[in-house]
Formats: sequence, structure tokens, C-alpha cells
Amino acid sequence: GCPQGPRPVTSVLALAVTSEQIEHLHRRFKQLSQDQLTIRKENFDSIPDLEFNPIRGKIVHAFFDKRNLRQESDGLADEINFEDFLTIMSYFRPIEMNMDEEQLDRFRKEKLKFLFHMYDSDHDGKITLQEYRNVVEELLSGNPHLEKESARSIADGAMMEAASICVGQMGPDQVYEGITFEDFLKMWQGIDIETKMHVRFLNVDTIAHCY
Repeated sequence: GCPQGPRPVTSVLALAVTSEQIEHLHRRFKQLSQDQLTIRKENFDSIPDLEFNPIRGKIVHAFFDKRNLRQESDGLADEINFEDFLTIMSYFRPIEMNMDEEQLDRFRKEKLKFLFHMYDSDHDGKITLQEYRNVVEELLSGNPHLEKESARSIADGAMMEAASICVGQMGPDQVYEGITFEDFLKMWQGIDIETKMHVRFLNVDTIAHCY
């Protein structure tokens, strides 16, 4: 049984998962919340898989970002209930075989919007090239087989590539203000975000396919 709230139907429909998966997510929610009705940021401190994640702060932040909770207002929520948790998890659901082109496009854009919000930490709808570069370097810093110098040069290359996509199409009199979501979509063209975006630390028991 899942606690009822203001948006249970839309949340469950958004996930389009089986009742078994809902039960799985509810068990994980109860573990994270320590049997409380809501999860707070400090509840994520007890997750071993997140402890050494280089963008741990950004991941936790994303769970409380009101933009990702599909709320009208901006900013961060202090806590999330089970329906909110389902809404966040809907961004990580895998592709379904019966999706048509339009559904796949919407599905991909939703995932990329979630990712965009992780980069856009000041909530202004734009990511500076330096912010983008910093996140790439942070992500690479978690790779034990990559030297710092190599991570730095890959991040530099990613920034230059982003600049060529975003700044390259501007007129000489335009001032570059940052990567918009439309730019972000262009940057991620051809990259398989659908299967790459998952949350390993949310797996419990023997069900490993719930994202």
C-alpha cells in the first residue's frame, strides 16, 4: 500500500510501471525516509553508492528541485513525499517497446530537461560554458583510471564543442549568454540518453530493472 496524496494517479501513469515495481519503489522510499512519510536531503547521507559520487550534491539537489517535481514554483522543496518520489523516478524509466516516435521524442526531452536542470544550478534557464565544463570535469573526476590532466583536457574539449554548437550560429552583434535548453538538445543529439540515464543506488532486493 502506498500513501495517498494529491497526485497519485498522474505520478503512477507517468511511470507506467507494474504494481510490483511500485511496491519496489515504495520499499526503497521507506528505506530512504526511515519509515517516515517524507524524505529530506539528510536521508541521502546514508547511501553508500552516493558517498563517493563526484556530483553527489547535484544528484540530491535534483530530487528536491521543484522544476523536476513539475510544480509551478521555482526553487527547492524541503522534503518530498512518495508521490513526489514517483515523479522524480519517472525521469529514469526505461524505454517501452510500444512507444511511437512522438512518445520517444517527449520521453527523451523529459530526461534531458532533468539533466539540464542539474547543470543549471542557479535556475536561470541557461548554463554558462564554464559551468558546463565544470560539471564535465566533476563527472570525470570520479574515474580512477583517468589522470587529472586528462580529465581537464577532455572537459576543455567538451566546452569547445559546446561553444561551436551554441556560439557558432550567432550573429556578430549578438552577445552569448549561455547554453539554452534548445542548445542542450542539439549538444546531446545522437547520444543515447535513454539507456545511459539510470539510478543504480535505488535498487533494492532482487529487482534490478526498476529505474
